[in-house]
Amino acid sequence: MKRYKRRRWNKNDTELTLLALPATVWYVLFCFLPMFGLIIAFKNYRVTGGKSFVYNIFHSEWAGLKNFEFLIKSKDLFVILRNTILYNLVFIVLGLILAVSMAIMISLLYSRRKSKVYQTLMFFPYFMSWVVAAYFVDAFLNVDNGMINSMIREAGGDRVQWYMNADVWPFILIIMYLWKNTGYNMVIYLSSIAGIDSTLYEAAVVDGANKRQQVFYITLPCLKNVIVMMFILNVGKIFYSDFGLFYQITQGAKGSIFSAVATIDTYVYNALQSSTPIGMTSAATFFQSVACCATILLANALVRKIDSDSAII
Repeated sequence: MKRYKRRRWNKNDTELTLLALPATVWYVLFCFLPMFGLIIAFKNYRVTGGKSFVYNIFHSEWAGLKNFEFLIKSKDLFVILRNTILYNLVFIVLGLILAVSMAIMISLLYSRRKSKVYQTLMFFPYFMSWVVAAYFVDAFLNVDNGMINSMIREAGGDRVQWYMNADVWPFILIIMYLWKNTGYNMVIYLSSIAGIDSTLYEAAVVDGANKRQQVFYITLPCLKNVIVMMFILNVGKIFYSDFGLFYQITQGAKGSIFSAVATIDTYVYNALQSSTPIGMTSAATFFQSVACCATILLANALVRKIDSDSAII
């Protein structure tokens, strides 16, 4: 048998290790070590004065699966599960269509200067905090001096209690999500379009293909792997919701709009603000993690069945 000599550590290995070290430390500190706290979901957690957090965990009684009854037996379980899943499905579908469409349109611009300006304008909202965005929304929807109610009063109508009208909030949340996140997703697809071999388009032009045909027969097929990858990753977060969007924009996700805007994340946060034991809220977030892990594996398995080259794992 032919023996292969073990490759010796070289300068490139050192440089790559140092480059990966900050990200590795970040993941260890903020992703792997906090997983120890999952044990709280199975404990009747009690705080002992003068003792450390770890001591309290180990000396609290085991609760088994009783903490999961907080979520399973909740009368609001159907509402928060429905909202979380349906909103995410809409976000995935509309976000994908809009981001890919905008990326293709910007890539077809002849002026690079205009292209950069449009990219910047669309990408800028992604850096804005939901707290700041909530003030902008309130400036439009405030019942006393909001811009929309001011226009309604000027037209002779009665002001509308937007923060008590559940029917309009699905549209508001969808618009705000697309406004904030489309630019970020668009840049991902735009960078993939920039990497497509230009000779493919040159050959298509020689064969008489117009812009529409170039998009359908060159651009979209070349984007397939990236689109599928983004789809799988987004499906993996289908049981999570953007807390800032659903809590800050709605000013607490309470009252008469609860049934239209409440999600698992906002429900758990409101429970933490009450006297609900931390073990019960931890069980709810543990359920989220397991459900998301199952959905991303299921989505990847389905993609592998259809096209194994597009699967992530």
